Amino acid sequence: MDRMRALGVAAVLAVSAGTCGAAASGAPQAVSARYEVFWNGTRVAVQNETFEARDGQYRIVSESRAVGPLALIAPRPLRATSSGRRTDAGLLPQLFEGGRGSNDPRRVHAEFDWEAERLTVARRDRNEILPLPPGTQDQLSIMYQFMFLAPDRPQLLHLTRTNGRKLEQHSYAVRTGVEIETPLGRMTTVHLVRQHLPNEDGVEVWLAPQHHYLPIKLLILDDKGARYEQVMTRLEIKP
Repeated sequence: MDRMRALGVAAVLAVSAGTCGAAASGAPQAVSARYEVFWNGTRVAVQNETFEARDGQYRIVSESRAVGPLALIAPRPLRATSSGRRTDAGLLPQLFEGGRGSNDPRRVHAEFDWEAERLTVARRDRNEILPLPPGTQDQLSIMYQFMFLAPDRPQLLHLTRTNGRKLEQHSYAVRTGVEIETPLGRMTTVHLVRQHLPNEDGVEVWLAPQHHYLPIKLLILDDKGARYEQVMTRLEIKP
């Protein structure tokens, strides 16, 4: 779960509302996106995601299916969900889950108790309760939280997220006005680059301001030199 999702959509972590520019206006009620996933240049998976928000609640569903030889090793899809409240400032996750079916021994789970300021995560064969910092997201919700946070100026973001097993804190440098070629055409993006040590993964994310700051491309360079890429190939937005 960590390598397929945390090395992708999960690469960018949580942001508190006070660290970015003005919240994006008119965040959509529904998003449907498709990504192609590459490992060292070889296409290994297709990922489909949906985001829906109504009546003050939200739900995100992400499903990745392996393609090519990897499909023989991992025939079951990797499915992750995030649900919680939608507020004027963005998303407040309440439950995050992910894995390849209910019997997957690597299945992840996190419950957010905002009133008690505690996070319950599944760790091996037991649950662990951790302090819950303000602004924490899970590895799905953070990608849609940027619709509300709109990081629109150069800065250094100090971020927190959970992958369902633990909390992680990272720092990202933000560059604006970065143009890249994508399957959806040439775009001017906001480029996030993780500040990391030599023995840590490098992470880069490109957000599209013209599409509510949704992630158009993600790149992971792990500490062993492997390259993971996730590129958006289809996007549908319902206002």
